Amino acid sequence: MKWVNQTAEVILERLETSRLTGLSDQQATTRLERYGPNQLQQTEREPAWRMFLKSFKEPLIIVLLIATTLALASALYDFNVTGDRQHAMASVYEAVAILLIVAINGGLTFYQTRSAQKSLDALANLRQHHMTVLRGQTWKSLAATKLVPGDIVSVKAGDFIEGDLRWLKASELQINESHLTGESDAITKTVDPLAADTELGDQTNMGFSGSMVVNGNGIGVVVATGMQTELGKISGLMQGIDDQKTPIEKSVHSLSKKLLIIAAGIILLTIGYDLVKQLIETGAIAIDSLAGISSTAIAIAVASIPDAMPVVLSIVLTIGAKMLADSKGLVKSLSSVETLGATTYIASDKTGTLTKNEMTVTRFLANGENYRVEGNGYTPVGDFLGTDGKPGQPDDYQRFLEVAVLNNEAEIKPDDQQNWRPFGNPTDVSLVVLAAKQGVKRDALLEKSGDHDIDIIRVIPFDSTRKMMTVVIKEDDKYYSLTKGAPDVVALRTTHVLLGGHVADISNAQDHIDQTILDFAGDALRTIAITQREVTEKQALEATSEELERELCFLGVVGIIDPPREEVKASIKKLTAASVNVVMITGDHDVTAKAIAKQLGIIQSDNARVIVGRTLEKMSDEDLAKVVMDTNVYARVTPEHKQRIVKQLQKHKQVVAMTGDGINDAPALKAADIGIAMGINGTEVTKDAANLILLDDKFTTIEKSVESGRTIFSNILNFMRHELTTNVAEVLSLLLGVFLITAPIEQVTAVTPTLTALMVLWVNMISDSLPSFALGYDRPESDLMKQQPRNTQQSILANGMLRRVLVRGGVMGGLVFVAFVWAASQGFSVAQSQTIAFLTLVFGQLWHVYDARSANTLFDRNPFSNSRLTLAVGFAATSSILVTLIPFFNHVMGTASLSMGLYAGIIVISAIPTFVLSGIKKLVKRGGRQRRDWDVAEEE
Repeated sequence: MKWVNQTAEVILERLETSRLTGLSDQQATTRLERYGPNQLQQTEREPAWRMFLKSFKEPLIIVLLIATTLALASALYDFNVTGDRQHAMASVYEAVAILLIVAINGGLTFYQTRSAQKSLDALANLRQHHMTVLRGQTWKSLAATKLVPGDIVSVKAGDFIEGDLRWLKASELQINESHLTGESDAITKTVDPLAADTELGDQTNMGFSGSMVVNGNGIGVVVATGMQTELGKISGLMQGIDDQKTPIEKSVHSLSKKLLIIAAGIILLTIGYDLVKQLIETGAIAIDSLAGISSTAIAIAVASIPDAMPVVLSIVLTIGAKMLADSKGLVKSLSSVETLGATTYIASDKTGTLTKNEMTVTRFLANGENYRVEGNGYTPVGDFLGTDGKPGQPDDYQRFLEVAVLNNEAEIKPDDQQNWRPFGNPTDVSLVVLAAKQGVKRDALLEKSGDHDIDIIRVIPFDSTRKMMTVVIKEDDKYYSLTKGAPDVVALRTTHVLLGGHVADISNAQDHIDQTILDFAGDALRTIAITQREVTEKQALEATSEELERELCFLGVVGIIDPPREEVKASIKKLTAASVNVVMITGDHDVTAKAIAKQLGIIQSDNARVIVGRTLEKMSDEDLAKVVMDTNVYARVTPEHKQRIVKQLQKHKQVVAMTGDGINDAPALKAADIGIAMGINGTEVTKDAANLILLDDKFTTIEKSVESGRTIFSNILNFMRHELTTNVAEVLSLLLGVFLITAPIEQVTAVTPTLTALMVLWVNMISDSLPSFALGYDRPESDLMKQQPRNTQQSILANGMLRRVLVRGGVMGGLVFVAFVWAASQGFSVAQSQTIAFLTLVFGQLWHVYDARSANTLFDRNPFSNSRLTLAVGFAATSSILVTLIPFFNHVMGTASLSMGLYAGIIVISAIPTFVLSGIKKLVKRGGRQRRDWDVAEEE
């Protein structure tokens, strides 16, 4: 049932309650059982054990688990059948090493998942308040959870509203609902019925759960509790939203599935080939030979999977998270770090995000002159500049400022950190700040000082019907009524104006005043007129508001707005240059939204399309999809509308970041590819729904985060380029051994793998991964913020990367195989031959890492610009040689020591592929560039 369009009598009758007595305790108990506690439901948390096991569903992990199973099966066979304990232990070591990799990856995945979304918990914790409730003719303070529909509640300034209410009485009642509607100014509440289709932000006869009373008092009847409130509906929206996979997660998952298929095919092909070959050669399949075949299969399984990829990705993303933290951005989900770099749309709330959520006077008219006010927010610092750009004369607006603060009950105070905090109605606060910028303060004016003496005689509060507030003062021996209010209302009661320090007939300035008010309104400024009138003592003490609020003398008018954040315009300009679209989605009015959007550069023209919530409500998803890519401002929208906009952008394959600070933003933040919350002014709900929290509440941090995200992805590409090249080399070297070695070579049998599984694991986890970690610290090669965002629909292997990986990996793998065959033909033992192949691979990839860190060639980057990479390469090279010299590793990995000449030869020879291929690419690119330059010259 809609409550907004019903009379109080109908509502009370429908809820079976009484305005005078409230519900009885028995009625309340019955309804509490029926409707449940006034709290928000929470989704059932997945058990920790199930969360941990889900990490083992990834394709890469499945292949590694299969390899572990083969290793253990081989070990059991050797222990129980062949009695070859050395080979059996080697298989056990392989299984343990692989399981260690799996456990590390599973642990990291579990940790990230366990610490992810806490939005619903925060929503529940938000509601730990009490309310004054009428039960059985007695007013009681009850826990908010015990509130039920039909309860009569009383509120006053400073109270939180729990449950949705229909107001029965409103005495100067003003509610801050910015957390829900996005509208920065407090909303004055009424009791009369409104149209049934009145939008949420305009339902002045309703109070909503989570709002705060900033002025006056009121009595209302509870019409909804728990999940039935507007706040509960938002909670329901959040429960219905699945966690979004980030672009890098989608890319890696897709690549993993392809690698799984390739790995399975290679393993089956290898085993099948060996079995068929043996069957053809001997006419039978010997069980003993399966041990050798399984060793090769395990090595290929491990080689075909970039098993270090999950761990390295996590560490590279952690490095990126640290970079963002240095820029005041706190990342809660590691994979979200990279998402920022792929962002194509930033959908931002206005209030508190693009603006400061601090109502501020930016312009005013006083004594016949127009002024601009410098400074934003509550800090009382800033000059008043006239139309000539020069500071004004204080005497010209002194009286105007005095009346503005005397007819005012707000104040500002510094907190412990010397930040100014507001107390009172936001509009009144803006006037207090305006006057304080010139040293005019209410307390100082009311102090007894010398001959000047001001006393407050009467206060006639603001009334939503009158739209004015009047204060009567005695100043020295005279009495004045000071009135402020909406200009259109005040104008009907104004007869005179203060011009040049003298009182004149209003006709002398009416045109200028009207034009100024129109100019202010055109810039989306809220206007308040300031007036005074000298009265007699009798009038001061006895006259009614109607008698006092006439024949007024116009002192001036102020233009108030929630100002844009100073740094936002420059950030939007940089984001636009980076092909990132900024969209404003706000609950505020369309005129205000358009004006702010134009000031910030979100739109360029007054004719730009603005879609309001009521229009959006009538649009189908298909209609919205047609205009969503060409619309940059949405106004008077609800949380459901914000979600629809985000989802329609996503249907256009856009990567959407949503920013906000209020509860109303939380569902859209969670639905977006990446949610961004304000850390200082944001609600706990918003912070917990977000992936990125701005610790300084600056939009500039988003711009820096986008740049960091692009840098991170560039480094991830470098890592993937290096990792996959190594995997291709490992697999190829093993496959060449399977298919080309058909007979024993000296001491090496036909089924001896080129590399052992533990050698492959060492390469993947030490000599490959450690340099890859260091790639995470690389600076970008070019100005990323002038490039298009990456296409998340493209594979990681797009744009020539697959060709590059196959060519370099193929050459490196071929060299490893040749080194193995050469060593075997020279009469080296199996361990020595495999060690030579192992070191050729290690040093081949260590040279290659310098080529992988560039999208072009290794000659385009200073090899020593990344000191961490230099240290990682040095450590990997040294430790890889040591495992061939230390007996323990000789026993476990199957390595053997070599001569100094061989070590030196391997280091030099393994560098040849990288330098030759990079040199060829450099020459080809240079030639192509020279041809293009020649073609351009001919055209000119």
